[in-house]
Amino acid sequence: MKLSVIQLDGKAAGDVELSDAVFGISDIRGDILARTVNWQLAKRRAGTHKVQTRNENSRTGKKMYKQKGTGGARHGSRRAPQFVGGSRAFGPVVRDHGFSLPKKIRALALRHALSSKVKSGDLIVVDTVSVKEAKTASLRETLGKLGWTKALIIAGPEVDTNFGLAARNIPHIDVLPNAGLNVYDILRADKLVLTKAAIEAIEARFSDKEAA
Repeated sequence: MKLSVIQLDGKAAGDVELSDAVFGISDIRGDILARTVNWQLAKRRAGTHKVQTRNENSRTGKKMYKQKGTGGARHGSRRAPQFVGGSRAFGPVVRDHGFSLPKKIRALALRHALSSKVKSGDLIVVDTVSVKEAKTASLRETLGKLGWTKALIIAGPEVDTNFGLAARNIPHIDVLPNAGLNVYDILRADKLVLTKAAIEAIEARFSDKEAA
């Protein structure tokens, strides 16, 4: 399929041919997208929440009262969770929330996410993304004229230094190199903006051989 290419000033810059294997999937698998998003969000969780267990509580371990003859239940420590100041039962501990997801599923999800943007008309191809000066106000005005208010911009192998500096303070505008392309950021952005260099790298990465 063909898509028009534009420049940052809105002028036309020709056409580009997109691979159907990467950008032309018509039956979008929502279940695969959901699995991949859950995998991404689980991996980014810190897992550092923790409570004191009974062996870490500094309260005394001395027997509270004699075993028999008090008329009360038998207890041997004030560290038990039912007492004020005791430890919490089955509380959170430091752990890794991540889980494994096959590489082929992750690659398939990325192709489905890219195809979903093409299908909804929210994929935009630009020639290059670079500016002469790192001026946030100027770039915000430029992106506003293009209607990019919540966009993910994949700039190519490397992000232009001035463009990255100018864009990093604009809300809801994310600029990433090719290596940062991911399903979660694609789906949460209203517009996906790819440079011609980014498209070449994506199609080379997800060739028909790897897709199979």
